[in-house]
Amino acid sequence: MADPRSDQELMAAHVAGDPRAFDELVRRHSERLWAFAVRTLGDSHEASDAVQEALLSAFRAAPRWRGEASVSTWLHRIVFNACLDRVRRRRTHPADPLEEDTDLPLPRDPMADRMTVLAVDEALGRLPLAQRAAVVLVDMEGLSIAETAQVLGVREGTVKSRAARGRYRLAVLLGHLRPGAGNDDGPAHVETPGGDVSSRAGGER
Repeated sequence: MADPRSDQELMAAHVAGDPRAFDELVRRHSERLWAFAVRTLGDSHEASDAVQEALLSAFRAAPRWRGEASVSTWLHRIVFNACLDRVRRRRTHPADPLEEDTDLPLPRDPMADRMTVLAVDEALGRLPLAQRAAVVLVDMEGLSIAETAQVLGVREGTVKSRAARGRYRLAVLLGHLRPGAGNDDGPAHVETPGGDVSSRAGGER
């Protein structure tokens, strides 16, 4: 039978010494945290390792949780930091991981029967890490702008900008999936978040 306690109650119980409380939090949130890590890192094995590291960190850091953010948001933040650590370790030229484009194609699932899903996953992997994280958290994980800002450690306006630019890039990369795209006489045009127009052939301006 599922534990009826809220996330906040489970956190308090864990800090108080309940050996089952944190296990219940893991059961509730591990699937979403893993999916977020996979889309952030582009590798299922690295994602699993990152989530395990993050959950261990969360287990130890629970007494410092003060409730400023929801438990889910707090866990996403710890997972995101674990993902960033892995990105930093594998980069050839160290740089700010939130500003430089990182081309990390996602692995294709051989059992998937929907080419659209595969195309979206591949396109996501071509976004800069900052934009990818914002799009995944807001559009796929369903977090609010405020929650996403807490996860990423940036201002809400920055989240909106990164999500908008990420959606624009996805629209360009996935333009071939639009109905009738294959019958266009000329290059498709997409309006950028700032109002500029860019063609699929010319790229982003």
